[in-house]
Amino acid sequence: MSGQTTMSNDLKSKFMQVYDSLKCELIHEPPFEFDDDSRQWVERMLDYNVLGGKLNRCFTVVESYKLLKGDELTADEFFLACALGWCTEWLQACFLVFDDIVDDSHIRRGQPCWFRLPEVGMAAVNDGIILRNHIHKILKKHFRGKAYYVDLLDLFNEVEFQLASGQMIDVVTTLVGEKDLSKYSWSIHRRIAEYKTSYGSFYIPVACALLMYGENLDDHVQVKDILVEMGIYFQVQDDYFDTFADPNVTGKIGTDIEEFKCSWLVLKALELANEEQKKLLHGVFEDYENKTHEKLIKLIESHPSKALQAVLKSFLGKIYKRQK
Repeated sequence: MSGQTTMSNDLKSKFMQVYDSLKCELIHEPPFEFDDDSRQWVERMLDYNVLGGKLNRCFTVVESYKLLKGDELTADEFFLACALGWCTEWLQACFLVFDDIVDDSHIRRGQPCWFRLPEVGMAAVNDGIILRNHIHKILKKHFRGKAYYVDLLDLFNEVEFQLASGQMIDVVTTLVGEKDLSKYSWSIHRRIAEYKTSYGSFYIPVACALLMYGENLDDHVQVKDILVEMGIYFQVQDDYFDTFADPNVTGKIGTDIEEFKCSWLVLKALELANEEQKKLLHGVFEDYENKTHEKLIKLIESHPSKALQAVLKSFLGKIYKRQK
């Protein structure tokens, strides 16, 4: 299995058409109606922060809904699934803006962090709030008449809380100046990965597709648990890439070591103690990746629904052996 699914140019073009439609609605909201400067700011801010990623969340909502339905999507279904996918990308963009400020980061997705632009600075805080509120605007305009509208609101509100909680746990574990390795543990690392990564990048896209399909999320706890495990695996990959990957490939300069982050590499180095450094850590990571993939495949295949097995295997295929 080679890793990430490559999105066709045609599909990406269709995604971008939906993005452009949503962006047009948002930049013509009443506050910006007679103000070219504010419209131009919002448009630039959206393009700078929402775009630039791999769009896996957006793609996963559409693909998962299609797999659940078992048939091609109508134009209306595609638009709605894609709009939900973009809502997950908007939420991610919001937290990346805030996360970069908190971490005092420099590079994100191969370009300077939004707040690093001289004309932006701490105005980025307000932009993050605007990004979050755009999600409510999109949901209200396109989903208010749907039976699952309230469930969508609950889902996005809950995931926002989970993301903020994960960020807080990360921050208080690695307070500036408090380089105390005794605070680091596998349970802390798991909680940070679960709340900062699993819910916002893995659970919410599939949950959106399930809600569109008419499912009750309370009936799919097993799916949620598998996606949480997938997100933790993804975060361990990120920890590894932070130190060993080429910034030209990842689009980000790794700073976990300088920032004393509670990362997988630090915990594994502390656990192994005899420090054979890079060679040892490379081997241990490869072993972890293979065993985790086997574990996730077994968990997925234990689920009774073949359609949901296909959804979960498709998602896993995007991250296994990924390079960035």
